[in-house]
Amino acid sequence: METPGPVNPDLVYSLRRVTERAACAAFNWIGRGEADDGGRAALDAMRSALTEIDLDARVVIGEATAGEAPQPQRGEHLGQPGASFKADIAVDPVEGTSYLVRGLTNALAVLAVAPRGAMMNPGPAFYMEKFVASSLARGKIDPTWPTAKKLEELAKVLNKDVYDLTVFVLEKPRHRDLVNEILAAGARVAMYPAGDVAGALMAAVPGSGIDALMGTGGTPEGVMSACAIRAIGGEFLARLDPQLQTETKAVKDAGIDTTRWFERDELITSDHVFFCATGITTGLMLEGVERTRAHYKVQTMMITGATGERQILTSFVPTERLASVAARDVA
Repeated sequence: METPGPVNPDLVYSLRRVTERAACAAFNWIGRGEADDGGRAALDAMRSALTEIDLDARVVIGEATAGEAPQPQRGEHLGQPGASFKADIAVDPVEGTSYLVRGLTNALAVLAVAPRGAMMNPGPAFYMEKFVASSLARGKIDPTWPTAKKLEELAKVLNKDVYDLTVFVLEKPRHRDLVNEILAAGARVAMYPAGDVAGALMAAVPGSGIDALMGTGGTPEGVMSACAIRAIGGEFLARLDPQLQTETKAVKDAGIDTTRWFERDELITSDHVFFCATGITTGLMLEGVERTRAHYKVQTMMITGATGERQILTSFVPTERLASVAARDVA
């Protein structure tokens, strides 16, 4: 990892404009069934906004799988070449694409930033299995345990009964057995078709109503969540878990061990991290974009690793400013 030098914690206030602009760009595509168009608009807005920030960022995770919204390419440089802060970046212009195209809740625009070399490069792995919980669970859960034992130990450290635990799980066919195991252990399941960034953050924040996140989701979402969860002190464990035939072959050819569980601080090796997520549609964690003739109303969660601060900021972005930015980009 490169030495980051002085990192201004206030950088997070500039970074939130990146996700805010992406969320506003995606707003026009809510409920229109066009994932590519909404994702492309959000990605273009992110790229443009990053040129205004003193940040030389290298994309660590990119290249969307089939059916997902467009992503930047791995290795792409964003921001300002030659800027003093050399960083790794992971972005998801539309996290929860299925929510966006159907006009449902929980779609987010997300980015995470860490010093260059501090963010895990997962190679060709698009999916990872995750276990996320609050700081009380740090070092207390062995991810190789059966589901029932994980929940039993989690209940002990949270001073709860297993019956009172709620586990966030993505609503996917691959999780059928996991859901049955959670229910058989006596816990509740909160199932959503997408949005495991929000689920991971809620699992890491005490009192959110979600006690853990379990199951396999996207690797980009995992790495971004790990940045945020390192900053706030929660537990994050992950194992690369290919789901596609092409992905499985690429991971095998790369010599990646898919049985190994990575600890949080292996995924993100620095405290000098930043995380921003802006609601596109209202969901578990944030309110979605609202638009009037004069402005967009947006809500963003900002997390700064150096201070451990977690803030939710509601902003009013003048529509004329976004229109002038779009016109400049076209020109």
